[in-house]
Amino acid sequence: MSDESPNWEFKDRDIAILSELSNDPQLSSRELTQVLESEYDIDVSHVTVSESIRRMRDEGVFREAIIPNEEYYIFALFEFKFNPEHFADNWRDAMEYIKADKHTLFFFLSDGEYQWKTVMMFRDREEISKWIHDCYRDYGTVIANIRNSAVHNVLKFQTDPRIFEELGDDQEE
Repeated sequence: MSDESPNWEFKDRDIAILSELSNDPQLSSRELTQVLESEYDIDVSHVTVSESIRRMRDEGVFREAIIPNEEYYIFALFEFKFNPEHFADNWRDAMEYIKADKHTLFFFLSDGEYQWKTVMMFRDREEISKWIHDCYRDYGTVIANIRNSAVHNVLKFQTDPRIFEELGDDQEE
């Protein structure tokens, strides 16, 4: 994962491709070509569509991730509050541990008292408790508190294609 922002100038075709792939990530380039023609009045070959997807992926315009069905896992939001006394010496090891952990789906920084947050996946509640225990055991000098919340009843788990419409607005400014 690159730390650089993508350098991409969006064409209507790119926005339509992203919208359609967010609706159905399994669409082939041939199927996308047909959808672009019928839904967006964009006439391109499947080779052009495939090349556009590859270039956007390579540039980092979007990321691909395999996310298991939420029926297989308990998703949990973890928020980490720090012990400032030992933070300077040990924060990097703790951050890399959380980032690299197999349970971590999404890890991000935020503002406020709880500055690291992560969405994690576990098979059961016992596994969650063990993870918290091990984290405190290994990184308790850095982490003053872990606040965790189980995520129940996932009601939406996909990118809404309408979000990509705003990318076209950015090009006109």
